[in-house]
Amino acid sequence: MDGEVVANPSKSPLPEAFLDFLNKNGLDPSIYVASHSTPRYIRLKPGCQAQLPEIEAEIKCKLKEVCWLPDFYYLPPDVRIASTKAYQEGKIYGIDAASAAAVLALGISPGDHVLDLCAAPGAKLCMILDLLGCSGSVTGVDVARHRLAASRTMLQKYALGDRCRLFVADGTTFSLIPLREYHCSTGNAEVDNSEIYNQWTPRRSWKERKRMAKARENIASKMFSQIQDPELIFYGCHSGVVGFTKHDVYRNVNDLEISQFGYDKVLVDAECTHDGSIKHIQKFEQWGWTTLSRRVLDAERTDDVTVLQLKLLTNGFRLLKVGGCLVYSTCSLTVAQNEDVVEQFLSQHVSAELVEIEAGKSWPCRQARIPNTLRFDPLTSATSGLFVAKFTKLAA
Repeated sequence: MDGEVVANPSKSPLPEAFLDFLNKNGLDPSIYVASHSTPRYIRLKPGCQAQLPEIEAEIKCKLKEVCWLPDFYYLPPDVRIASTKAYQEGKIYGIDAASAAAVLALGISPGDHVLDLCAAPGAKLCMILDLLGCSGSVTGVDVARHRLAASRTMLQKYALGDRCRLFVADGTTFSLIPLREYHCSTGNAEVDNSEIYNQWTPRRSWKERKRMAKARENIASKMFSQIQDPELIFYGCHSGVVGFTKHDVYRNVNDLEISQFGYDKVLVDAECTHDGSIKHIQKFEQWGWTTLSRRVLDAERTDDVTVLQLKLLTNGFRLLKVGGCLVYSTCSLTVAQNEDVVEQFLSQHVSAELVEIEAGKSWPCRQARIPNTLRFDPLTSATSGLFVAKFTKLAA
């Protein structure tokens, strides 16, 4: 949008400062009014279709299929699912349709090794694993340990963790590639069997507890390095960890190895100001609009976020194999966090090519400012706001 959007603050529940922010970014304030009628979306776990009538009876609501998203249904926004038997038993989970579109844009195929570089809180991670099926692997990374622990709980609840490993790590520096059979070094007679990963258990070994205690001591004495090894907090039986050594999991690789054996698909759903996450903005009505000013409107924080976004996109692309695909998305509606980041990234990476999202031809969204990039919003899509761009890596 090129023209300035004007809204009358007296007729809007939004504060004047936020309306100014929207005007400066060419955003229509009416999308936040439309958000009150935006449906709630859920994904039905594959294989549970026969139980749909039972689920509808429990929530006292008819689930309507989302025609452009397989296994997705929508219901009125005020319907709660957290206390239902279907939710507690892992048959359904909530995920906005726009977020699901970002996952579908990856074009996941059986056998793919997928990296979710900003994995918490876990709904997209679950969907990736659902689509992957019985081959390949998923590596989930997030800098916030407590949020990634919540993702781990989701994987266990929905019985989707078999092919997943989770690392607490900085997504801008994470450098571990997927493990493949030909990388295994356990055939070496000198390998210490105590260093070979056995089946994951939530109970830490004495050796691991001692290591963590030592790390805490280092933090307390300020001797702890800012750049830490990624912390492996979960791995499934077929995630490419069991039977491998710590050396295998944490080994350093060069750019040539990454180009050949890196990830087939990478999702960078980057940290942002969340101004397009309608439900997130609505929470500020309870939290207080001064909190919104600090978290969303502060210019210095926005500048920091765009720097972080470019770093995440750059590192995610570095870990992609040649011929692989990366999807970059944010739930911000601002150009600075989307098109501007994409343009800056493309100017710095000649091996990156922006490609059309084939599945997007049938999606209820609009083209963003850059060709082949898409935008979702409540008015256009009846979803939360989301920007999506897809890249492929060309041979150098």
